[in-house]
Amino acid sequence: MSAPTWSPLPQGEFTGTDWSAPGAIDGQDPYLIWAEADHFAGYRRGSDKKPPKWLPIVIELSPGADVPALVAASRTAWLQIPRVYLNVPNLRFCSARVKPRFFDKLRNDSHLRSLIQRFELGLPVEPHTHALIDPCMPNSPLTPASGLLGGKVLGLIDGGLALANSAFLDQHGHTRIRHFWRQDAYQNGNWPGNQPRHREPLDPARAGPTPHDMGYGHELSGAAIDAAMAAYTRQGQVDEDALYQHLQLWDLSKPVNHGTHVMSLACGPGNPLHPIHDDASRSNLVVVQLDWSNVLDTSGGAMNVSVLDGLMYILARCAPSAQVVVNISWGTLAGPHDGSSILEAAMDQLIALYGGRLQIAVPAGNAYQSRTHANATLQPNQTLPLHWRVQPDDRTQSFLEIWLPDGAQAVQVCVTPPGQTEPLPARCMGQSGVWTGDGSAPLCGLIYPTTSALGSQGTCILLALEPTFSRKRSAATAPFGVWQVSLTNTGTSEITFDAYIERDDVAIGQNTGARQSYFEDADYDTSGNIGAYVDHKNDPTPIRRSGTFNSLSTGQNTVSVGGIRRDASPSGHFALYSPRKPDPDASRPQRPGVKKVPDTLQVSDDNVALWGVRAAGSRSGSTVRLVGTSSAAPLEARALLNGL
Repeated sequence: MSAPTWSPLPQGEFTGTDWSAPGAIDGQDPYLIWAEADHFAGYRRGSDKKPPKWLPIVIELSPGADVPALVAASRTAWLQIPRVYLNVPNLRFCSARVKPRFFDKLRNDSHLRSLIQRFELGLPVEPHTHALIDPCMPNSPLTPASGLLGGKVLGLIDGGLALANSAFLDQHGHTRIRHFWRQDAYQNGNWPGNQPRHREPLDPARAGPTPHDMGYGHELSGAAIDAAMAAYTRQGQVDEDALYQHLQLWDLSKPVNHGTHVMSLACGPGNPLHPIHDDASRSNLVVVQLDWSNVLDTSGGAMNVSVLDGLMYILARCAPSAQVVVNISWGTLAGPHDGSSILEAAMDQLIALYGGRLQIAVPAGNAYQSRTHANATLQPNQTLPLHWRVQPDDRTQSFLEIWLPDGAQAVQVCVTPPGQTEPLPARCMGQSGVWTGDGSAPLCGLIYPTTSALGSQGTCILLALEPTFSRKRSAATAPFGVWQVSLTNTGTSEITFDAYIERDDVAIGQNTGARQSYFEDADYDTSGNIGAYVDHKNDPTPIRRSGTFNSLSTGQNTVSVGGIRRDASPSGHFALYSPRKPDPDASRPQRPGVKKVPDTLQVSDDNVALWGVRAAGSRSGSTVRLVGTSSAAPLEARALLNGL
């Protein structure tokens, strides 16, 4: 068997960028580079093999620039921004749809390049690979939405929102949801587990019109929801099944939906044994139901675009006098964890620009025990191997991010695939490549830039793998087993790194074929005893529970919420899956700015014998128990709203 070797990154089929040119990968989004290397195989779920027509991205503008300046410097023929981003003066963040011409202009137009500080790829699936309806134009007038809400408003961004559930009705049986935006444009989409169905556009007469300031999806007003409920009321009872079929909310056929459970915790009336009468149980609601592809892709590939657009929609439906609390029980595992991701930085700026009239609650994460985080300090000339266990029958891609601080140019990374006796050649900062095995299609990609668009401090090494199984005979699949990733410090100073495996599990009630990969180490205690030697200064394993944090929750201005057990003994006070406060590993060296401790805590296990919190199921009157800090965050959002 010949020694494995890296091949150069191919020229981008969409961006036109020669990624193998010196410096081409620096300052870029490594996920965009990998997507082009494997011809968007991990992003597009349908059978169309052509490159996407448009790519969705999120943009951070340079200091002093704003969205109108970007609109003036571009053309809608190749860059389209939803009109909602004109509503907030001095905003430096936006989503956009771009064509290949955008990347050509970015290379050759110095003025455009001076406006854009960085950008990230969103998940290019339908409907996000098509043009927007009525995007921003130069000198576009502001066109505020009708029915703007004042006073206290609760916003929710989630998936599977049962809008007719009695938990969200007022005392007269009318909905408290004043504005509802679903980001989907199709039913029977080509999602994992849903092939080979053909996509059918939603009927706007039933799903509602496309909101003019967003340019995609469908919107229902409170009046439209009430009218639909009245049409499907039989003998004083709403036929919720028939109603959701009429509204084409096919996901609500499932008895359990994450968003319904979360929203009932944030604003529901409690239950007959424990009724709740507070401001949250009477508040006006603005709700965003995420694109269903976003719900299914737990790696968060679409999260940056979808969540930022959802947040802007909520704010655009509120009057300037409104006080808004938004709950976002969403997130991923990888990322810089220092608040410098584009989405976190955008939320921080929005909260600052709104001057106390906007608060955002986010969960601290559920991966404390999942072995998806490694942290260590490399001494000069030290080599540390990480053992990354990638599972068989994984039908989704797997990602490992290794984050280095500023000045860490001396770290080399060496990868040995499963079944190989020889490692791939070591890569240094500024280098990259793809491994094709014995074929021509890439099975693995390694991108090691000097700086990364994913964060503003240090850099990120991305190791990306194809699925380990596919029903398509022509699909490239990576070998499963242990991938050894060895880091060597060739310099004269110690270097602290963090390695994060991206989330890759299955959403509630779905069958995507995702299987979470994880780190292995002989010294790691797998007994579940969180008081063992793991996460102490001198522990012998690089695998960390501490620092395993939701990548959406490390901003400066958002409120991150950890989970605790109600009525548990002090030794069992924290939910086993949640980050803890205070940090049990506080003495360990850490990269600058990394957040490891929740801002506050709420109950996420409400029974001493059972995990989780009981709240609303999809149908009125039903209850379910779900586990995670996703349940703690809406309780904090409720407290924030009541405390306004």
